[in-house]
Amino acid sequence: MQRRSLKEYLLLFSKGVAMGAADVVPGVSGGTIAFITGIYEELLDSIRSVNGEAVKLLLRFNLAGFWKHINGNFLVGLLSGIGFSIGLLSRVVLYLLEFHPELLWSFFFGLIVASTVVVGKKITKWTPMVMLAFIIGAAIAYWVTIATPTETPEAYWFIFLSGAIAICAMILPGISGSFILVLMAKYEFILNAVKDLKIATILTFGLGCLVGILSFSHVLNWMLKRYHNLTVALLTGFMLGSLNKVWPWKQTLETYTDRHGELKPLVQANVLPTDYLQLTGEEPYLLYGTLLAIFGFALVYFIDYITDDHSTTV
Repeated sequence: MQRRSLKEYLLLFSKGVAMGAADVVPGVSGGTIAFITGIYEELLDSIRSVNGEAVKLLLRFNLAGFWKHINGNFLVGLLSGIGFSIGLLSRVVLYLLEFHPELLWSFFFGLIVASTVVVGKKITKWTPMVMLAFIIGAAIAYWVTIATPTETPEAYWFIFLSGAIAICAMILPGISGSFILVLMAKYEFILNAVKDLKIATILTFGLGCLVGILSFSHVLNWMLKRYHNLTVALLTGFMLGSLNKVWPWKQTLETYTDRHGELKPLVQANVLPTDYLQLTGEEPYLLYGTLLAIFGFALVYFIDYITDDHSTTV
């Protein structure tokens, strides 16, 4: 377990805040933030360490050994930031998605474009198989973005299943766990549960997340260690393919009424910002959107600069 200074823990907390903010938004992955901030593999290792050995240490009341085994300080610092961000931003993101989606998506479009480039640079050698993995990743992510949301049950078993599936996507750079929740018609349901403090729903969803991430992290960690370039290429493809979802200017072609009587977009098409006003009657905010996209792009490069061999552990 790495020892960190207070300054480094504050930086870790801020990375958690950024991950939480990304995970709240459909189309953006907290795994992307973890990857570009240099904590992705440590995160997977820490999650993977919550295993049978950890349980044995806990049952023996060897709390110090248990804490060291699971890299507890790292997990608490990061998860605190994620939880703080989700709790604080759930209302803000719901507001922006409803009233200023163009600006929100513009920022994340720039962020993901830069993330694709930054993560792609971690591939040490491009071979035909690595290129194929990249193409497959892009195709899968693109297919996810054009899949149509459907009505789903609100029973606890389905909330548990939604958490287990979504958390696997959340730790994959480029595959948005929030968008998986959109496809499963549970995105606003879960955000509203957080906003309204519906404890039973939150705990059920959280338990699903715990089971899902403990299972999936072993597979992903093994892939990164055994087939690093192939795995990173696949993840980079995921990010590239997800850009279709986060394009800021969309025209709604079909809508549906959810179980609460609210009208929701069902099928959307990307349009040029110059055509957006004429097609939708909404202001495109092209200047502000462009500036936010540039800011998102620059922010990723800044984060990559300060975290790539510029931070040390104590």
